[in-house]
Amino acid sequence: MQVTMITTPAEPVVPAAQEITEKQLFDEINYFRAEKLTKKMLEQGLITAEECDKILAEARKIFVPIMAELM
Repeated sequence: MQVTMITTPAEPVVPAAQEITEKQLFDEINYFRAEKLTKKMLEQGLITAEECDKILAEARKIFVPIMAELM
């Protein structure tokens, strides 16, 4: 039986970085703005929680944010 000694540690598998396009960046920013404004309207009693959910659902369709899915 032959034993082989490994002298360097194996490199961890790192997922490839995904480049974000300018449109995706602006969609992300615009969704964040829409979300912030909508939640402020909810806090001030200008809209109901149900309306807030509907508005944010529409904003997700329009802006297609990448980070919103993670939050």
